[in-house]
Amino acid sequence: MRTSNPKKIPIRIILLISLIGLLVLSISGLIFSKYALKCSSYTIESNEMATDIRMVHLSDLHNSEFGEGNSRLLDMTRQQNPDLILITGDQLNLDEEDTSVAVDTVAALCETAPVYFSLGNHEVEYEKNFGTDVKALFESAGATVLEREYVDLQINGQNIRIGGIYGYCLPEKYFETGEADAEECAWLNEFQNTDAYTILMCHMPVSWLINDGLDEWDIDCVFSGHTHGGQVIIPCVGGLYGPDLGWFPGYLQGLYHSQDGSKTLVLSRGLGTTGAIPRFNNVPELVVVDIIPE
Repeated sequence: MRTSNPKKIPIRIILLISLIGLLVLSISGLIFSKYALKCSSYTIESNEMATDIRMVHLSDLHNSEFGEGNSRLLDMTRQQNPDLILITGDQLNLDEEDTSVAVDTVAALCETAPVYFSLGNHEVEYEKNFGTDVKALFESAGATVLEREYVDLQINGQNIRIGGIYGYCLPEKYFETGEADAEECAWLNEFQNTDAYTILMCHMPVSWLINDGLDEWDIDCVFSGHTHGGQVIIPCVGGLYGPDLGWFPGYLQGLYHSQDGSKTLVLSRGLGTTGAIPRFNNVPELVVVDIIPE
């Protein structure tokens, strides 16, 4: 008695199905990395805190919109009920003159909580390209813009100092190599000279990640962006490229700690994108940080 052999699927059909599947995954990864929005939540414990403070951290919007008028971003921010909103730069694009998306978004955010804003490289370059006073632009929207400036606040009965600086913030030991900036160091020494809990907005994270900034400076919590999470996130590998960090810099998101665990960098993978390479496998994020007593 003969038995029929199952028909083999031609190799070209298998390849075609595989290619279609890869194409679908690629398109989905691009769409989600441009239009989806995720809330990432972190908790930092500190023995300097007597009460809880909640902050929403936004970075690298790059004129992107999540819903009409950024409605989804604004709704997600409101749902977190923050005490403060921190924006660490690159809301604008350096080569796009229209500022309405960035400014209108900041103005709407100010209706939820006080907004503190520090400059990114795109704001600095935008000002050079178009002659606009970017600090005044965002202050007119209701934000407090801090560029080598700080304010002392009391939030929920807790004394905090919030500052902002655009620069690399290399520690003073880099004077030996000629890389540290004397004016930056002078300002950071003034900023850290307080008994209050210190929060610094600094767009570029490289010093805090690899140049011992968290260990050398006496600053409790630093908020940064700039790296876009590596732009393309490769499973089990991390980011494809990070500005100032090069190719395959690892995972560029979340919390990083000083060696003694007392100081923290909060690194956002951001909201928007620039350049020739789009975000991929890299969902835009709103970051929520609760700083609580230890």
